[in-house]
Amino acid sequence: MACIQLKNVSLTYPIYGANARSFKSTLINIATGGRLDSSKGNITVEALRDISFTLEKGDRLALIGHNGAGKSTLLKVLAKIYEPTKGTVDVQGQVNCLFDIMMGMDHELNGYENITLRGMILGLSKLKIQEIIPQVEEFAQLGDFLKMPIKSYSAGMKVRLAFGIITSVASEVLLIDEIVNVGDAKFIEKAKARMKSLVYQSQFMVLSTHDTSIVREFCNKALWLKEGKIEGFGSIDEVLRDFH
Repeated sequence: MACIQLKNVSLTYPIYGANARSFKSTLINIATGGRLDSSKGNITVEALRDISFTLEKGDRLALIGHNGAGKSTLLKVLAKIYEPTKGTVDVQGQVNCLFDIMMGMDHELNGYENITLRGMILGLSKLKIQEIIPQVEEFAQLGDFLKMPIKSYSAGMKVRLAFGIITSVASEVLLIDEIVNVGDAKFIEKAKARMKSLVYQSQFMVLSTHDTSIVREFCNKALWLKEGKIEGFGSIDEVLRDFH
């Protein structure tokens, strides 16, 4: 049975060689967010601090907060890309991550070969990969370009192919990091429609975005992060009101 539960999760990591000159600390603060600690001689970043929440089946959670608040870090903890320093993470069910949609794409291979490659990375069987090819063809609308190496594609064509592949895989747990804001306006609308279908096939969704309209359209709960700590958790209206 799928579930998501975090208890007192913290994540701290060191920044090596960053305390040599004072301006480096300023740059790190801008780039990473969280809380900086240099009391022990080495600079460490407390990216997440005492994060606890539980999602029930059907929940669609929006992560909100300014850049560097810890939203992407929390998504990677949920995806088990990062191991927390403290606390427990219980994520049960098949997970699909919509983070860097170009990850795993080989520019020397053609479109069809990249569908196979990315499908294998996502853990799909050969039969399942064959089943999603028509869906990717219909969404990407690249025609004979699918037979050509993707190094010959424009940036927009690559995005269409990658997004078509990753959104062809239904899962119980869906983790999204600003994925619907890629491409031009026409593609964004098409991507939203595609993502909506994927969202409602999942049992849980956690979405990081700065777009309030997307939050209201797709989510029923919100979690506000500030410097790696929860500032608010609850209904969309309540948390957005406090955040703004």
